[in-house]
Amino acid sequence: MEANAADAASPGFDCDVLVVGLGPVGAALAALLATHGVKTIAVDKTTAIYPLPRAVHFDDEIMRIFQHLGIAEMMRRHANEAPAYEFRAADGQLLLRLDPVAETPSGWASGYMFHQPGLERALRGILATSPQADVRLGWAFGSLNQDIDGVTATLVGPDGSSTIRAQYVVGCDGAASPVREAIGGGLCSYAFDEAWLVIDVEVQSGARLPEVNLQVCDPARPTTCVLSGPGRHRWEFMLLPGETTEAVLKEDFVKALLAPWDCGPVEIERSAVYRFHGLVANEWRVGRVLLAGDSAHQTPPFAGQGMCSGLRDAANLAWKLAAIIQGRADEVLLDSYQAEREPHARTLIELAISMGRVVCLQDKDAAAARDRQMLESRKAGASPLPPLRPAPFGRGCILAGSPAAGEIFPQATSGEASRRVRLDEVLPQGAWLISRTPIDLTSDGLAVRHLGDEALAPFRGALTRWLDERAAQAVLVRPDRYAFGTGEPAALVAAWSRALRPSRQHAEG
Repeated sequence: MEANAADAASPGFDCDVLVVGLGPVGAALAALLATHGVKTIAVDKTTAIYPLPRAVHFDDEIMRIFQHLGIAEMMRRHANEAPAYEFRAADGQLLLRLDPVAETPSGWASGYMFHQPGLERALRGILATSPQADVRLGWAFGSLNQDIDGVTATLVGPDGSSTIRAQYVVGCDGAASPVREAIGGGLCSYAFDEAWLVIDVEVQSGARLPEVNLQVCDPARPTTCVLSGPGRHRWEFMLLPGETTEAVLKEDFVKALLAPWDCGPVEIERSAVYRFHGLVANEWRVGRVLLAGDSAHQTPPFAGQGMCSGLRDAANLAWKLAAIIQGRADEVLLDSYQAEREPHARTLIELAISMGRVVCLQDKDAAAARDRQMLESRKAGASPLPPLRPAPFGRGCILAGSPAAGEIFPQATSGEASRRVRLDEVLPQGAWLISRTPIDLTSDGLAVRHLGDEALAPFRGALTRWLDERAAQAVLVRPDRYAFGTGEPAALVAAWSRALRPSRQHAEG
């Protein structure tokens, strides 16, 4: 396991960060760390990308992360914009319809249905060309020991065992997560656990398929039918009492489930049984070891937010690790990671479980009562579901009490189609301070701009309106594009410095 000599890690370490697991979350975290200039080794026990679909949805915030990584346009080739999402009763009555939102905070479509292997290839491509990233396949996590300065991880591979010394280790190693087990992270369960058969198909010429995403709330067999990436479709069928995994995976059983859909020529690409459940790790960080993605939280798929939550973890964690490793922040900044991300993740898990409890009813009388209630809600213009977007961060690395603190900072856009320009494209990576008027302020790692800057001209109206609505002179935006806070420019910079380096403030005090 010879390390890449280019862009070496800090003295005494093989790398700054060891990422365990190279699914979408681990690969995205490694890529984000590399863009921040952090020497990263990423390992995975497998030797190749899993070739079949798994996650099929991501949202506008995730596309903004892909934009940051330079793969947004590539991902559009592997995705369709998400259509409306309908809940229908067994008799076909429309119970609830969720239409795509016309405008989103992140400047992209509200959702996309995609092919996961295409995403993983794009992320691996970034890592393959980055001098900061070292990918090692066929190596499984074995154990770890950490001390005050770093972590020594033991890996097991084709040539036996080897050790890697890193400043930090992040376990992105899935639901079973050996890294979580190694730190005693534990799990808190939402007591939602249902087995479903997932069937992915490739669509042939002449196929007849729904043009919307569907939840069929049929007590006889709750069913999901959604678009996947271009040329693909997915069904999910709830297993009934007494049905076994072995029985439902038989070809005749699968074909019998699809037959009533009369979908024409499709080719079954994969069928698998999954358990849909809601779980959250008790501890996302123990010392210098952290968890992200499914190792930290698991959600039923009904809201399409499982992978999205993991990618938000990656975006939240990457800039904080970079700031600490590069000496611009104290390690205490990592205390904000779980404080910020866990409430978001739980909100989306609870939304998915709410959807699941609507869909999964198998008692006919209870299902009939649900249908009546949902029809009444629809007639009244109310939704039976919780809010579809989490609330802003309540605590963490924010200027608490200031307007917009902890919100996603919107990405204004200008122009149409191929000529569209997005705010993030004209500003540098890292944190921003955007003020109404020119200011003479500097801070390490902070880009200072004012509304009169020529680069901001296409977005001046949108940015001015945003500041007006919050009666703010300026906004400080974190590297993950969440607002740190609003207020007077000098006060914002001082608060940002205190948030990153509280030890310096104590020493000066």
